[in-house]
Amino acid sequence: MTDLLPTFHFLRPHWLMTLPFLWGMVYWLARRDQRHQDWSALIDPELLPSLRLAVGHDSGTRPWPWLALAWTLAAVALAGPSWQRVQTAAYRAPTAWVLVLDLSPSMAAADLTPDRVTRARYALNDLLGSARDARVGLVVFSDEPYTVTPLTEDTATVRALLPPLKPDMMPSPGDHLAPALDQAARLVDQAGAKDRRIIVLTDGIDDPAAAMSSAAAIKAQGIDLTIVGVGVPSGTAPRRSDGHIAQDTHAPISLAPLDVDRLGRLAIAGGGSYIDLSRIPDLASEFLSSTPRASDALTAPGVAVAHWRDAGVWLLPLLLVLMAFLARRGWLS
Repeated sequence: MTDLLPTFHFLRPHWLMTLPFLWGMVYWLARRDQRHQDWSALIDPELLPSLRLAVGHDSGTRPWPWLALAWTLAAVALAGPSWQRVQTAAYRAPTAWVLVLDLSPSMAAADLTPDRVTRARYALNDLLGSARDARVGLVVFSDEPYTVTPLTEDTATVRALLPPLKPDMMPSPGDHLAPALDQAARLVDQAGAKDRRIIVLTDGIDDPAAAMSSAAAIKAQGIDLTIVGVGVPSGTAPRRSDGHIAQDTHAPISLAPLDVDRLGRLAIAGGGSYIDLSRIPDLASEFLSSTPRASDALTAPGVAVAHWRDAGVWLLPLLLVLMAFLARRGWLS
């Protein structure tokens, strides 16, 4: 008993607030029933016993105390009395995605309206809509990769972080995909999920050899790699956030063409596929149909979740017996 008292509490204590109302209702019903049966104010007390009809139960046995007890038990059961903690197995989501967004200067090119990076953010938003129960992480890169969000089921937070992502926010320019792939692989590998995907949105890279090696390592780990090309093959001049062309004073203007061949070879090296940005709706539909639901989640070995056991269910048999007792013919008539 000494161990029970410090831990005893109610899981839903707001149900206890109904008890004064229920007790008041029982009191009102009892007083109302008594007034309806009190004929002494209308009939001579000496004549009343001769006129009173026989009843099916003793007038001293009324249902109101039992009704108050039944309602009290019901309120206490709904309040969820608890004093014992139990351990249950923890589960992890069966799917993990890492979205990799290129924020190199060429992503400011305006060959797509309004520009490449904005269209890429729209595409990421569409993909997040198909994530369902998947855990999603976001990595951006220029010369170095940066983790925007680790793996999370809160896709609304990932969406909220998309609008500020622009090339001019990166500390230094570059287009090195290999470090970003390695970082994405580490994130998705930590999830321990069955279905693991890395989706890269880029318009080209300047470290093809290293990126091919990283893609091959991803393939060896059983991670699905998808490369999404952003831009058009002819390209156009990238622009800064103020709308002016981003140009080095000692170099000619670069048209930043989309390198479809190189990106396609990269996808093949990773055992995945290359698609154009216009096919994002098809990719989102494919992901939506293939993503397992949370009901298919895997047990996380060695991890348990503690919760309080609801003991209110043990009051239900007593409550049912009381209700059967109250349902006797004539009690509530």
